[in-house]
Amino acid sequence: MAKEVSCPNCGKPVEWSEQSQWRPFCSERCRLIDLGEWLNESHRIADPTDAPSEDPPPSDDLSTPH
Repeated sequence: MAKEVSCPNCGKPVEWSEQSQWRPFCSERCRLIDLGEWLNESHRIADPTDAPSEDPPPSDDLSTPH
């Protein structure tokens, strides 16, 4: 018995086998929708260099006496 996974786009069950032409998607339509989301940058892989710094930004407040 082949493993069954959910289509990442619509959630429909998909048999994980060589006969499933569009796996992990249920159809070419779902595959193309996902591709379009990547091309429109709706889906992105996080860039660790874009993570906010844990250090607070430098203060530009000049009203504090030195």
